[in-house]
Amino acid sequence: MTKIDPYNNKEKYLAWKEQNQSQISGISKENSDLTLRFLNDMEFGLNIGLGSKRGSRGYFRLTALKQRMIALSKTFEKRCGLNKLTDITEAQIFSYFGDMRNGILKRQDGKTYISPTNFVKDFKTFWHWWMKVNKKEGIELKDITADLDTSGDKPDWVYLTEEQIKKLCNEAKYEYKVLIWFLFDTGIRAPTEMMNVKVSDFFNDFKELNIREETSKTFRRRIKLMICSDLIRDYVKTKNLKGDDCLFTISPPATNKYLKRLAKRVLGNGKSPAGSNYTQLTMYDFRHCSCCYWLPRYKSESALKYRFGWKKSDKIHYYSEMLGMKDTISEEDMLIDITKIELEKRLDKFEKENQMLKEDNQSIRQDNEAMKIQIAQIGELTKILYTQMKINREIQI
Repeated sequence: MTKIDPYNNKEKYLAWKEQNQSQISGISKENSDLTLRFLNDMEFGLNIGLGSKRGSRGYFRLTALKQRMIALSKTFEKRCGLNKLTDITEAQIFSYFGDMRNGILKRQDGKTYISPTNFVKDFKTFWHWWMKVNKKEGIELKDITADLDTSGDKPDWVYLTEEQIKKLCNEAKYEYKVLIWFLFDTGIRAPTEMMNVKVSDFFNDFKELNIREETSKTFRRRIKLMICSDLIRDYVKTKNLKGDDCLFTISPPATNKYLKRLAKRVLGNGKSPAGSNYTQLTMYDFRHCSCCYWLPRYKSESALKYRFGWKKSDKIHYYSEMLGMKDTISEEDMLIDITKIELEKRLDKFEKENQMLKEDNQSIRQDNEAMKIQIAQIGELTKILYTQMKINREIQI
């Protein structure tokens, strides 16, 4: 089953690769050869650094690596006169990323880099690849990236409460209303996973959704629809969709544009608690909102991680902080817990005493029944004895 690529990353990347197979324009021949060799290995999963995920990289990831490698090559050719990126020193790379992080280096549009961390991580990926290539030739290289800071500020996004989402849906066109509730309920990655959902992926009368392995970023999962089940069932019927039909056939840019207009009309241009203005709303923000909605409702981390397709718990900790759920326990909470424990103990004691009383009553009832039987037997024996005595008297007379 073919996976839908909403942004045509594969087509665009392969076209770029074909156009630049001899040399990437704008950078030196040495850096071009290095970049093409690096990207080719990443495409096929070769010479992956230790600790990194095995296997080939997707076209979205390859596109990001391509863009950053070209940007880094241009920068160091101009900044340090390096025509070969692998000649860089530890001091040069630390100076560069330090200036980027501190806002000294600006983007081409004059703005500060939003996420220098991505550049740091991608350069580490490149350097670890280069170390692996050399190790196969018997050459040990120093890891000049070992001490690079990969931490970064948490990105801003649009946080919406359930009530705000209801307001949006009340004002949205029918198709967008269904889409919003679906995104909020499932927490599915949009548009990548969402656009690959087919009618045949629903089970149990649209109460469960199967997110297939080949369409998921991480792993296959089957989740329950607790909010939008009836809405999806009616939508499929209204649209006359069949088993192999995609649930949503949309243009991601056009959809995000509509959501921004809708948010401005319904919620205004204020700033949401997560940092971004409501007018910056996108489909992916509903995944964030869904996480915040389900986090306090799930009893275990593993179940929540499964629903959202996470392999690690760091996302849970992030959203816990967002909701103010970290280090918020108070003395009142402790008293509630203590009272609860005490009540449970008392209830347990009462149940045991009640059970003992039941057993005692049972024993008394059994004794009473036995006594009744004995009295009845004595009565019968008395009757027999009286009859015998009467017969004996009659014989004597």
